[in-house]
Amino acid sequence: MADTAQSIDVEVPDPWSLPLEGFDVSKAEIFQQNKQGEYFRRLRQEAPVHYCPDSAVGAYWSVTKYNDIIAVDSNHKVFSSVPSIVIGDPSDDFQPPMFIAMDPPIHDIQRKAAQPAVAPSQLSELEDLIRQRVCNILDGLPVGQEFNWVDRVSIELTTQMLATLFDYPFEDRHKLPFWSDVATTSDAVGVAGADMEWRMKHLNECLASFTELWHQRAAEPRKFDFISLLAHDPQTKDMVNNPIELLGNLMLLIVGGNDTTRNSISGGVYFLNKFPDQYAKLKADPSLIPNMVSEIIRYQTPLAHMRRVATEDTELGGQKIRKGDKVVMWYVSGNRDEEAIERPDEFLIDRQNARRHVSFGFGIHRCMGNRVAEMQLRILWEEIMNRFEHVEVVGEPERVLSNFVLGYTHLPVVLHAKAN
Repeated sequence: MADTAQSIDVEVPDPWSLPLEGFDVSKAEIFQQNKQGEYFRRLRQEAPVHYCPDSAVGAYWSVTKYNDIIAVDSNHKVFSSVPSIVIGDPSDDFQPPMFIAMDPPIHDIQRKAAQPAVAPSQLSELEDLIRQRVCNILDGLPVGQEFNWVDRVSIELTTQMLATLFDYPFEDRHKLPFWSDVATTSDAVGVAGADMEWRMKHLNECLASFTELWHQRAAEPRKFDFISLLAHDPQTKDMVNNPIELLGNLMLLIVGGNDTTRNSISGGVYFLNKFPDQYAKLKADPSLIPNMVSEIIRYQTPLAHMRRVATEDTELGGQKIRKGDKVVMWYVSGNRDEEAIERPDEFLIDRQNARRHVSFGFGIHRCMGNRVAEMQLRILWEEIMNRFEHVEVVGEPERVLSNFVLGYTHLPVVLHAKAN
C-alpha cells in the first residue's frame, strides 16, 4: 500500500458541535475513522447544498441528497468534470488529462474506444476465467487461522482481473494495485504532504511499462484488452505520442478497475459480520447473492465523491452557485439519504430496488465497468458459500486515509469450513 495506509491520530470532532458556516467534510481522517455518517446526516438535515468557504482543498459546495446528486451528475453541460473529478485541484505541474475528467466530444471518443473491454458481450467470456481464479484463490486460503482478507482475497482477485482487462504480464500483476495506490495518494484527496517526487518516479515507471506494451499491441491484431483497443482505434491510436494523456487514462482505468471491486469485497465480509441476521438470511437463501452485491456496493460506496465545476451561474436546492464554483457530489451521503432510500443505515441483502444507489454515478460518466464489478462480487460470494460455513471477522478493519477512496488496508478474518 502507498501512503494511503498511514495511520493518523487526529481527533475527529462531533459534527453536531461545529458551526455550520465552516463545516468541512473534506478531511480525510473523517473517512479513515469511519465517522462520516453523522457529518453527512447533519448536512442532509440542515444544509443539503452547503458551501464551505475555506478548506485545505479550497472553497467548495457539498451536494448530499440523492436527487440533487442525480441532477448534478446528469447535467454535464452545467456541471463540468474538467479539470478533475476529485475534490482537490491538480498541481500546476502535474495535470494528467483523463477521459472521466473531460467533457464531450473528447470524453465520448476516448470512452467509446475503451468500452468494448467491459461490454456485456465480453462478460460471458470473462465469467469462466473469473470463476476459475476465484476458486484458486479461495482454495489456497488457510482454514481456522487468522489472515488479512484484504491482501489474500480482495487485492489478489482484483489484481488478477486488472491484469486480464489490460492483458498485462500476469507475473508482474502486483504492480497494478501498487500504481493504483500511488495514483490515489495525493493532497487532492486529503493526504497532506504526499511525496510528489516519489509519486512521479512510480507513475513514470507505470507509463514506461504501458508505453512498451502499447507499441507491442499496435503491431499485433486488435484484441479486447484496454491497451489494444486504444492502440487500434483511429481516434485514440496517437495517444501514445502524448505521454501525459496516456498516463492520465492509465491511472483512470487502473483505479477504476481496482477500487470499486477491491473495497466492496472487503466491505461485504465486514457488513455480514456486523449484521449477523443478514448472514443467516444469506446462508438460508444463497439466491439472494446478486441482490446482495448491489446492497454491498451501496453500503460501501467505494468512491466517496465526484467533483464538478459550474460552467455558468445556476441554482441548486435553493442555493445560488456561481460560474467556476467547485461542486462536490457526495455519493457516500446520497446512498444514506433517508428520503430516497428506506432504512438506509441498515444493510439489507434482500432490499427492494437494491440497484437504486448512486455508487456508479449517472449520466455520461456512469461507471463503465459496473457490470464487471458486480459479476466479480457475485462469483466470489457463490464460491464462498460453496466452501465455507462462515467467514468470521475477528477484529476491526483498518481503513485508507482518503476523502475519495473508501477502502480497507487490513481486515482480520478466520475461515470456518463447511461440515461434510
